[in-house]
Amino acid sequence: MSLDNNYIWFLMLFVNYSFITLAFRFFKKEGLFAWVVLSSVLANIQVLKTVELFGFVTTLGNIIYGTSFLATDILGECYSKKEAKKAVWMGVFALVATTVVMQISLWFYPHSSDMIQGPLSAIFGIMPRIMISSITAYICSQHFDVWFYHRLKEKFPAKLWIRNNFSTMISQLLDNIIFTLMAFWGVFELEVLWQIFISTYLLKWVVAFLDTPVIYWAKNYHQRKVLNAKAPV
Repeated sequence: MSLDNNYIWFLMLFVNYSFITLAFRFFKKEGLFAWVVLSSVLANIQVLKTVELFGFVTTLGNIIYGTSFLATDILGECYSKKEAKKAVWMGVFALVATTVVMQISLWFYPHSSDMIQGPLSAIFGIMPRIMISSITAYICSQHFDVWFYHRLKEKFPAKLWIRNNFSTMISQLLDNIIFTLMAFWGVFELEVLWQIFISTYLLKWVVAFLDTPVIYWAKNYHQRKVLNAKAPV
C-alpha cells in the first residue's frame, strides 16, 4: 500500500528541517551555503513533478526551496546581511552551472546500450526555461527577503518570529508570481495554473511558518557557541 501524498509531504518537511539543522550544527555558515546551493538545484528538478496535495494540484520543490529562505535568514541573523547575499549568489551560480553542464551532457550521442538519455532529456531538456524563470524569481525574491528581513530587524529587534515569517511570506509571494507566470504560462490550462499558484504559495506559507522553531534554535545555538568561544580557559 502506497503512502498518502499528504503524509509524505510532512515527512519531506521533517527531513528538510533536519538536514538544514544538521548542516548548521556541523558546518556552521558553510553548511548553510552548501544547503542554499543544494536547494536551488533540487528545487528546480522537483518542480517539474506535478502532484495533488490537500485537494489541490501543485508542484513539488516548495519545501526545499522554502528552506533556502530559512538558510539566508539564519545567515542574516547570526552573521550578517553580506553573508546572506553571498548565499543568494552562490545559489544562482549553482543553478546556472548545473543547467549549462547538463545541457552539454545531453549533446553527447548516446551508445546503443544507453538507457538514461531519455530520462535525462525529459528532466534537463526543459530546464533552460525553468532556469530563466527560477533565476529571475530567485534573485528578485531573495534580495527582497534579505533587505526586508533587516528592515524588520531594525524595527522589531526583539521579535525574531516577525522578521522571519513576514519577510519570507511576502518574498515568497513575489517569487511565486514571477516563477509561475514565466515557467508555466502556456504549459498548463488557466484553471490548473491558478491552482498551482494558490497551492504552491499556501504550502510555502506553511513552510515559512513552521520553520520558526528552527531559526530560534539556530540563533540560540550560535550565541552559545560564541559565548563559549569567548569564555576564559
